[in-house]
Amino acid sequence: MENTLQFLAEARELAGSAEILPNLQDLAARLAQAKDASRPLRVKFGVDPTSANLHLGHTVGLRALRRFQDRGHSIFLVIGGYTAQLGDPTGRNTARPPLSAEQVAFNAATYLNQVSLILDMERVTVVNNADWLSKVDLIKLAALVTANQLLAKDGFASRLEAQQPLGLHELLYPLLQGFDSVQIEADIEIGGTDQRFNILMGRHLQPHFKQQPQLAMLLPLLVGMDGARKMSKSFGNSIGLTDSPEQIFTKVMSLPDAQIVPFFELVSGVPGERLDALKIELAAGRNPKQAKEELGRLLITQFHNEATAQEAAAEWNRVHSQRLVPQDMPSHKLSAASLIVDLLKNSGLASSKNQARQLIAGGGVRLDGEKVSDATALVALPPPAGTILQVGRRQFIRLIA
Repeated sequence: MENTLQFLAEARELAGSAEILPNLQDLAARLAQAKDASRPLRVKFGVDPTSANLHLGHTVGLRALRRFQDRGHSIFLVIGGYTAQLGDPTGRNTARPPLSAEQVAFNAATYLNQVSLILDMERVTVVNNADWLSKVDLIKLAALVTANQLLAKDGFASRLEAQQPLGLHELLYPLLQGFDSVQIEADIEIGGTDQRFNILMGRHLQPHFKQQPQLAMLLPLLVGMDGARKMSKSFGNSIGLTDSPEQIFTKVMSLPDAQIVPFFELVSGVPGERLDALKIELAAGRNPKQAKEELGRLLITQFHNEATAQEAAAEWNRVHSQRLVPQDMPSHKLSAASLIVDLLKNSGLASSKNQARQLIAGGGVRLDGEKVSDATALVALPPPAGTILQVGRRQFIRLIA
């Protein structure tokens, strides 16, 4: 009885806020089996390197992996060298554009550098599913699942109903991800709640290959800075691991107050006691700004160091609380006098001349602290010290001749 409670407590710690399928008791039983057999559990986490950079949303799964790693279990990071060329259709109403093998390889290399911020890479087995999926007998594999099963995936049925195209390769994606679990004989697969169908496909396939079906650990999706949709670079609401410390801190400070606790829960790495205390503090009226400052410092310390975190916080306070100009900012060279709308567009502070006019009309553009109200204004060549062009409270560029 004591051992059972011990394994259940360990399972609870490993799961954190995740949903375990079939249930938490199955994870406790799998931990007990592994101990009896004197072997570590084989824990799988797959990433399709469809872009070059990771964001905080990716670290939710990586932190779960770290919990298993710290307890001596075997971590398998599956790079989707094959599946990234197809594109995961999850949550999409159109097919993803295909990637070349070269693009995937480049993205994968940058992924691994960023993953090392969370995981001890010396204790991670990195595999590429192109090594087996490029050779698999797809007809034999497809015979293990029915079209009805594949069409039951969320999103597929709605696309068919809306008479939107659904590629055959998209139908095969869950099957290929499931076969990855067979190849590495996974005990557990970790993924977001949106990966439920794909991970359960691994459970379906493994018994066909005389393997015990893997457990699914489904983690909550981190909502982005807009407070509405999941964090995604394509939604423009992400905090990237390669963002500068100043960018990370500024983005954290702009989070909706409702996202403070979820961010602490999913990406801060603080122990449960601190999380409980934070909830009590906020409920008792603690200023949310202070909690965001704490979160910003924690994240930057994890990805850089404590001194850098303190500097980023001090710089944010200098610029935003004291309304001063930042010490470091990008520069933009001028070779001749320029119209303000052209300058805003060419410097990247506005995406178009039309947006530049809107920014000016809204009172969001300043030159050396003076508001610009005329969209036809001509900006002269700056003096040797430069001229500060500012948009809103956060964007600054030094104009130099």
